[in-house]
Amino acid sequence: MTHLEFIVGIPARHASTRLPGKPLRTLAGKPLIAHVVERARESGASEVFVATDDERIVEAAEEAGAAVCLTDPECGSGTDRLAQCAERRHWPDESIVVNLQGDEPLLPGRWLQLAATALDGMPGADVATLAAPETDVEAVFDPHVVKVVTDSRGFALYFSRAPIPWHRGAFAGRPGALPRDGAWLRHIGVYAYRVGYLKRLAAMEPAGLERIESLEQLRVLASGGRIHVSVVDEAPPPGVDTEADLQRLEALIGGYGT
Repeated sequence: MTHLEFIVGIPARHASTRLPGKPLRTLAGKPLIAHVVERARESGASEVFVATDDERIVEAAEEAGAAVCLTDPECGSGTDRLAQCAERRHWPDESIVVNLQGDEPLLPGRWLQLAATALDGMPGADVATLAAPETDVEAVFDPHVVKVVTDSRGFALYFSRAPIPWHRGAFAGRPGALPRDGAWLRHIGVYAYRVGYLKRLAAMEPAGLERIESLEQLRVLASGGRIHVSVVDEAPPPGVDTEADLQRLEALIGGYGT
């Protein structure tokens, strides 16, 4: 079997609203961005890039073994940052790049490889992403947990913060548990793109659905693009959005071999 070459791109900015300086916050004795770079390197990627506009993050990323691409401060999203990196580094349009968020220090490297492999094996897909079965009713109704529904081939029909699919019988009142005759998928925010599509996506105007739900992947669907969803068996590991998240991960980090 031929080894698939792909790039992992990690967009990272210092000016996080909820946790300023997040990529440089210390977790288990080293910067958060260093843990994320390690996960990316475990994926078997041919290159790992951190795309940032902050020199302090540049230094931490290089110390962790990543290449660095300096991007403009006005980049509005991680997608924009990676697209700018692709332009500046002259990545070929057919190359596959996996977008790993800079606040996911425990996400298994094999999942990044899975997303890249899925995209490579799906010529009809513009993007590949991941999801996991969700069995907790609180998570299904939590707007911070993004849900996805797919067709029979695994292509996304829609992503939402709402509890989709809506179980007409069970969800008329807030249920205490999920019904057994349904299946819910929790989206995992890892994306694999071909570089040419990544650049086209970043050039598109935000879609109406994207603005309503505040979900950038809806720009793909609204513009007629196709997203393939691979389902993993494990629940997604916790990321870092707040100070409390960081403190919780301090207690968990040893169990993930970091």
